[in-house]
Amino acid sequence: MSSLQLRNVFKHYDQTPVIHGVDIDIPDGEFVALVGPSGCGKSTLLRAIAGLEGISGGEIRLGGRVINDVAPRDRGIAMVFQNYALYPHMSVRENLGFAMKLQGVPRAEINTRVLEVAQVLGLTPLLDRRPRQLSGGQRQRVAMGRAIVRRPEAFLFDEPLSNLDAKLRVQMRTEIRALHQRLRTTTIYVTHDQVEAMTMADRIVVLRDGRVEQVGTPLELYDRPRNAFVAGFIGSPSMNFIPGRVTVGASGTHVLTDDGLSLPLVQGAAPEGARVLYGARPEHFEFVSSTSHSAEVIVVEPTGAETQVALRLGRHEVLAAFRERLQARPGERLALRPQAAHAHLFDADSGLRLN
Repeated sequence: MSSLQLRNVFKHYDQTPVIHGVDIDIPDGEFVALVGPSGCGKSTLLRAIAGLEGISGGEIRLGGRVINDVAPRDRGIAMVFQNYALYPHMSVRENLGFAMKLQGVPRAEINTRVLEVAQVLGLTPLLDRRPRQLSGGQRQRVAMGRAIVRRPEAFLFDEPLSNLDAKLRVQMRTEIRALHQRLRTTTIYVTHDQVEAMTMADRIVVLRDGRVEQVGTPLELYDRPRNAFVAGFIGSPSMNFIPGRVTVGASGTHVLTDDGLSLPLVQGAAPEGARVLYGARPEHFEFVSSTSHSAEVIVVEPTGAETQVALRLGRHEVLAAFRERLQARPGERLALRPQAAHAHLFDADSGLRLN
């Protein structure tokens, strides 16, 4: 069993704290993504798990054993870096087998394991090439193969796809996910791209300023974000936020904005009078017949699969997304409103979820 536990982990540089008491439980074989904005501490946390950074407090356990003071090479962890970190003077074959050679693994076993991994990753025709003769995607496969061949207890990925073009990123994330489903090795994957996290991970850990904001499955974080920060970070395009106050009247429950805009709510979503942030995802707008919800078109962005429209709703700029091919031009007005059933409410002061 290779479960991973972080217990009250702290990290500071001199007097500057960067990780604040992080607690995470990762069961054996799970694929977990660490996400958050730049500087949130996700790469520092990953390096601490690998042993490349010491921790200032807390405990890290892998497979039940405390590894705080265990040397990186003895932790049973393999890491794939953003820049591949291949030896330029070695062939692919030599790169794949180098770590085992240092460990004194017999040459016959090294050759066998290298060939097995090369076949899995489609590297067999490339074994005698040098890294400079490979494409970015091929280099990333070699970096992954070098980690796999060690048969570690856990894989760590530090933004491994950030140097690749958009099409290759999509292809590689599919390959990494398929590889995990085949190997079922505990995997921690750091990325600044929340779409990568949503499509690849079993669970996502959202970090901000060295603290865990929420842990859950991709759809849990998307459908039930714990606070406004998670709601705004998870989802592309991101959620729209409009401040206002909950009102109850003859026409039902609404959020009334300072400029008089009335946004629909499900009854009982929040107490009357509460100051809130009204959250609406771009895909949760609907057309209505009433002109009281008229919005001015600012920009229309057709993507093929959908049409994204930047709008001015009252004094607030929002983004709406529609599956149909919408024919609209800047300056036109559209009668639409957020869907009450999909509205998210957050406390205006704390940002915590209310409904």
